Amino acid sequence: MAGVAGGNDFQWCFSQVKGAIDEDVAEADIISTVEFNYSGELLATGDKGGRVVIFQHEQESKNRPHLRGEYNVYSTFQSHEPEFDYLKSLEIEEKINKIRWLPQQNAAHFLLSTNDKTIKLWKISERDKRAEGYNLKDEDGRLRDPFRITSLRVPVLMPMDLMVEASPRRIFANAHTYHINSISVNSDHETYLSADDLRINLWHLEITDRSFNIVDIKPANMEELTEVITAAECHPLQCNVFVYSSSKGTIRLCDTRAAALCDRQAKFFEEPEDPSSRSFFSEIISSISDVKFSHSGRYMMTRDYLSVKVWDLNMENRPVETYQVHEYLRSKLCSLYENDCIFDKFECCWNGSDSAIMTGSYNNFFRMFDRNTRRDITLEASRESSKPRATLKPRKVSTGGKRKKDEISVDSLDFNKKILHTAWHPKDNVIAVAATNNLYIFQDKIN
Repeated sequence: MAGVAGGNDFQWCFSQVKGAIDEDVAEADIISTVEFNYSGELLATGDKGGRVVIFQHEQESKNRPHLRGEYNVYSTFQSHEPEFDYLKSLEIEEKINKIRWLPQQNAAHFLLSTNDKTIKLWKISERDKRAEGYNLKDEDGRLRDPFRITSLRVPVLMPMDLMVEASPRRIFANAHTYHINSISVNSDHETYLSADDLRINLWHLEITDRSFNIVDIKPANMEELTEVITAAECHPLQCNVFVYSSSKGTIRLCDTRAAALCDRQAKFFEEPEDPSSRSFFSEIISSISDVKFSHSGRYMMTRDYLSVKVWDLNMENRPVETYQVHEYLRSKLCSLYENDCIFDKFECCWNGSDSAIMTGSYNNFFRMFDRNTRRDITLEASRESSKPRATLKPRKVSTGGKRKKDEISVDSLDFNKKILHTAWHPKDNVIAVAATNNLYIFQDKIN
């Protein structure tokens, strides 16, 4: 993935956009999570209305080999409904916080989806045959009188139109007092972890009535609370290792072989703060909103408000790479605090070979960084450039002084348009970018 900056290797071009064009966006339609499955054949999105929409990659046509297949709707289902906790007088919204796919073991696909309190395991399967010729039922489904049955028939399977069914196989509930912010499937493919603000639980996929609490940072007196858990993820290769990040900008790596309750971390990653740059907002902007292991398991990436950092798991005292996402916003922190944007939680993702990373920004901008060449690029997800195979033009933000022709002033950025959720295909240069209620799919341009 050498051509992040659209250099000699390839350029990014528009492929598809999903979702309505309306100016008035319904709150329920806002996309809250995006996730490719392990092969990249399926792409799932969750929204604030509790729905999961799965897109399937169609094979490219032989007549037009330069056009790669598109993603079309495969299945849509209501994953979560709004609930009410009568004991605490709290509304539990249906918004899907995270979706995680399980590796495919058979013809069916499985995914985990979660709202603030309840995790569900869904099975997505296809059916293209139906049984006909029952003995005890008519063709329209009514029961027949057993005394009128004079001969036995052998039911036969008849072809029918393809149906994709989504059915909840497991419901993992009542284990989190606080809001769930992360779920992560373990590399043993049998267990997964779920994290809320103060605790992390380890579940077995077959067991719904109990989980093991492996991290608990809740103080005896809640007035002494100084930090919360913001994200957690299992190591991609070692099933005993996981990390979790905190609102203080620190990351703890834990090993479940050391103790049942991992209240003492094996490694503690923290970058020393520069006293000269300390301000009222330092603590808020240092809070980590996302943590992701690289596919190789050697590195992990963290996203805070202004930057993305790549850490080597063998070096705890500072990150090996730091990329500024939107440094021009440092002078705007006061107004971002007043409009609550400073609390936005941006996610980040790796490409399939761990050579490039992507994360979102404001004004529907998203950023890519090439780890080998140290080049970076700002691209925009907008309907203006949504013509088939239209090349995405790099965008630049001017921070004052004279503005060049193609630059956009930092004062004219739209902070209501934000790219919080992105996903990168595990094998190809195909990316999915959620912009409010629209899902944009971009790919590298094949000449």
